[in-house]
Amino acid sequence: LLVLDELDQLESKGQDVLYTLFEWPQLPGSRLVLVGLANALDLTDRSLARLRAHPAGSPRLLHFPPYTREQLTCILQERLAQVAGEPVLDSAALQFCARKVSAVSGDARKALDVCRRAVEVVELEVRGQTLLKPLPGGES
Repeated sequence: LLVLDELDQLESKGQDVLYTLFEWPQLPGSRLVLVGLANALDLTDRSLARLRAHPAGSPRLLHFPPYTREQLTCILQERLAQVAGEPVLDSAALQFCARKVSAVSGDARKALDVCRRAVEVVELEVRGQTLLKPLPGGES
């Protein structure tokens, strides 16, 4: 069993790498099972058209729908609950992030990245703030 995540990252001009990978299970006596994961739903149609001409046919495709707003909210809440201390992000901010990401892609990684970036921006702003100190000789 060979599992390749982000299979679409292996795309190249001639698609030699991808064609080779998809041909290995078809070799005589091969017991290889290839499982490829990709975000591009049309990867085999767009980039690997020659696979349809093979006697075994095109690879079987399983479509996993994007996460919904509710699912993304749950994922974000569960991940952020793992952080000790005060809540890192406001509930309304999580809802907003989940709503926007679900409308565009439904990608949990993107939602988590947006939250991470929001925290980084706040950290930079806090670090950049100057603490007011009394002037020398200003105390009486």
